[in-house]
Amino acid sequence: MSRERLYRTEAIVLKRSDFGEADRLLTLYTPGLGKIRAIAKGARKPTSRKSGHVELFTHSQLLVARGRNLDIITQAETLHAFRPLREDLLRTTYAYYAAELLDRFVEEGIENRPLFDLLLSMLGWLGESGDLALTARFYELRLLGLVGYRPQLFQCVSCRATIEPVNNFFDPGRGGVVCPRCYDGGLRDSIGLQAISLNALKVLRFLQTRDYETCSRLRISPGLHRDLETVMQRYITYILERNLKSVAFLQMLRRQTLEGKSDEHGFHTRV
Repeated sequence: MSRERLYRTEAIVLKRSDFGEADRLLTLYTPGLGKIRAIAKGARKPTSRKSGHVELFTHSQLLVARGRNLDIITQAETLHAFRPLREDLLRTTYAYYAAELLDRFVEEGIENRPLFDLLLSMLGWLGESGDLALTARFYELRLLGLVGYRPQLFQCVSCRATIEPVNNFFDPGRGGVVCPRCYDGGLRDSIGLQAISLNALKVLRFLQTRDYETCSRLRISPGLHRDLETVMQRYITYILERNLKSVAFLQMLRRQTLEGKSDEHGFHTRV
């Protein structure tokens, strides 16, 4: 094996699947190579030295050999294990969502170091956040900006007028906010157009223009959280032309959590 065939890279494990009798096929996101796929040979064996270093969401340093069809991981060392994500199902599910969202937006082999840094930060935030939904909205907005789909929240995407502090509309197809004048002037029947409250717009603008530490101090009501999620999920679904598996599981998990609280206290909890 010549030196030219080997390369070192940091990587975050986005997803994995069984391959052959004892191997794993990994989808990795790297700072210099973008998204790549590689085989971790023997990773499913109980005695494997690699298995713990190529778990989902693990940030590792890898030594990789170039292969004819798929590259092969020859060495792996964990840099960040993000253990809190493995100890709480809700945090785990949000991590799945973060990884799946990035995976759907990027093609293989396209470098985007800021996107790698965002994902790495996101996995750390998810282990500490007291408001996982708020953290997810911050991540969505930053990711969209880095992959070319930054929503326009300050000007009407139809007439380019400055958005006034009233209830406006969000148009996924045009990628941003529509003012009431344009809504009444012919866009009322646009597919996917939805009302966006002044408070929801203010929060999205804040998340889009402030750093995470500042945004994490926000306190959002359950109703406003629903509004924010609805706007963002409709926009993301429109762009990707599909629903994400992790979103459906996350919604189911939250319903079960609420039902559990309802049973525990003997009444239905309204959110």
